[in-house]
Amino acid sequence: MNFKQQLIDRFDDKTAVIGIIGLGYVGLPLMLRYVEAGYKVIGVDTDKDKVKKLNHGICEIKHISSEKIASAIEQKLFEASSDYADCTKADALIICVPTPLNKYREPDLSFVLDTMDNIAPHMKQGQILALESTTYPGTTEEELLPRIEKTGLKVGVDTFLVYSPEREDPANPKYDTRTIPKVCGGDTESCQQVGKALYSVAIDNIVAVSSTKTAEMTKLLENIHRAVNIGLVNEMKVVADRMGIDIHEVISAASTKPFGFTPYYPGPGLGGHCIPIDPFYLTWKAREYGLHTRFIELAGEINAYMPCFVIEKITDALNVRGKALSECTVLVLGIAYKKNVDDMRESPSVIMMEKLEEKGAVIAYSDPHVPVFPKMREHHFELSSIPITPETLKEYDCVILATDHDAFDFEMISQHSKLLIDTRGKYHRPALNIVKA
Repeated sequence: MNFKQQLIDRFDDKTAVIGIIGLGYVGLPLMLRYVEAGYKVIGVDTDKDKVKKLNHGICEIKHISSEKIASAIEQKLFEASSDYADCTKADALIICVPTPLNKYREPDLSFVLDTMDNIAPHMKQGQILALESTTYPGTTEEELLPRIEKTGLKVGVDTFLVYSPEREDPANPKYDTRTIPKVCGGDTESCQQVGKALYSVAIDNIVAVSSTKTAEMTKLLENIHRAVNIGLVNEMKVVADRMGIDIHEVISAASTKPFGFTPYYPGPGLGGHCIPIDPFYLTWKAREYGLHTRFIELAGEINAYMPCFVIEKITDALNVRGKALSECTVLVLGIAYKKNVDDMRESPSVIMMEKLEEKGAVIAYSDPHVPVFPKMREHHFELSSIPITPETLKEYDCVILATDHDAFDFEMISQHSKLLIDTRGKYHRPALNIVKA
């Protein structure tokens, strides 16, 4: 039987069932895109509470529409499950689980490998498996391929394997799942053909590369490029600050050059599930080849220092005003890692909050996207978001603009804060109560 053509035909005539493992920031938008294209999707997630809520049309990720999920369920095009046995119902299995770092800043593939071990007993002939989680070059070939073939299936013949990295950018109004080009690399040429058939029905532009390793390295390069350039501009910020120069004015002027310059913007540190983490996947793998990725690691050191730089600026500003940080109340504006989302992963705001608390400050926060401080693996605060009013702002010795959500009234914040620490370059006019950090 020609499993390859049979599977391609099922994608073409929309009879294929798509299985998505991991119903989070990556899996849910992908699910909605396949539903929009007319495919039935089975979603698998180990969080039973999340599964129950999704099956009732409730999504706790703010920028993902609960209404669209409810509509997908009503149309009988989506169902969520916590049972890996349901993987056998799908023609395509797409893994969208986290790949964090462990406490030694080394790759933690436990989510991917546990998922693969749970999927493998339920795989069958005529399926394609796609990994979307960011990882080091060689993961698909070295870890997933042997686990599949251990079941007796032959990759490239009766089952197919590809790596296609996620490229989600939450709250970006310019691009969505459909319009962001999709890189795809197959374990064999047949795998690549089936992978292209899988993704081309939902994504406008498929970028085929020669191997799974190439696709894995592509994802790392994209995020390392950003991490290194952000590290550069963060270092420039520190130098400019010492010289009494506004780095944001410098960036604005440099951006007028029509060639050879791309603006990157400094901040209080790196956040999110990609940029602070992905570079270390390559540095770890490079050591296997006797290589030391000094440039990447240096950028990581600079970016990791940024929360400390902000704390130093706060301490200095309070000292000038005759106040000790240990005796102050501090309000942090924005604790999500980027503007207009509720994603807290690797947020530099949380690092700053911990450091401020260690130094004796009393901490509060306001974030319209995060009403209650969430449960996190490494960080914990018993706090809820407080409303921003002229009265509440005046209660705090220091206000830190950490994440510049559009919902904030920046004019009101500047008018009523005793001391405002601007980590995002939102305030261009000098003011006695504003310190840039």
